[in-house]
Amino acid sequence: MLNLAATVLTAVDDGNAEGASQNFFQWLFGTSGFHPPSVKDFNPEALLFGGTILEFNRITFVRVVAAVVMIGIFWLGARRAKVVPGRGQAALELVLDFVRVQIAEEVMGAERARKYVPFLTTLFIAIVFFNITSVVPLLNIPGTSLIGLPIVMALWVYVMYLGAGVRKLGLGGFLKSSLFPPGVPWPIYLLLAPIEAIQVFVLRPATLALRLAANMIAGHLLLVLTFAASHYFLLEATGALKAVGAVSLTAGLAFTLFEIFVALLQAYIFTILAAAYINLAVEEEH
Repeated sequence: MLNLAATVLTAVDDGNAEGASQNFFQWLFGTSGFHPPSVKDFNPEALLFGGTILEFNRITFVRVVAAVVMIGIFWLGARRAKVVPGRGQAALELVLDFVRVQIAEEVMGAERARKYVPFLTTLFIAIVFFNITSVVPLLNIPGTSLIGLPIVMALWVYVMYLGAGVRKLGLGGFLKSSLFPPGVPWPIYLLLAPIEAIQVFVLRPATLALRLAANMIAGHLLLVLTFAASHYFLLEATGALKAVGAVSLTAGLAFTLFEIFVALLQAYIFTILAAAYINLAVEEEH
């Protein structure tokens, strides 16, 4: 045991946290067969064009699959649309109505929302499809778990709400409305205006991207941990440890349902915040 402790400490000192965890599980379970998740899941080896800006890896493949399926579903739905909808068309219309009524109109009002419904609907559906790949067999990782895609989506929202504000109020009017809230004594603006500037131009897009990526990364690690443990306990462990596999498998199935809920919830939060930011941008007084 002392030798193991020394090995683990050496691995940690060398910055090899994964090696330390492998040594720990080898000592705990008597085998190195259990492989806990690591950050390597989010930095897969290149499949094509390695080392270039066109690098194609596993997560890129997952994103392409999600995008193709999403486009295919809605293309077929639009192509076969009927006055009296079938079950598939009704399901798609339910999603579209949810975004229009429960997000766009709820936040912005019916008249103002009409212009932004296509954008918000596209945003919501895209995030759902990229998130839900975390529980799809053979894909098993969310397309939004690598920060690049959440950043692109956050920048899309950023451009939309800045553009909406400038078009509606003009550049000067937008800056005045955003940075100098009415009803505040003018000396307070010396402190308040920089804070509002950081919030409008930095924190809003940054928190959108980080919140989405962090939640999907956490969910993926949790699922991999429970199912990797189930695989080990059920197929490789001996004796009473096999019974633990039933517990970890049950937890994995429960976390799968929870991950589906989180995937939908994060799409909802991202989209409703996008609607709120656009609404704030076009208001003359906050």
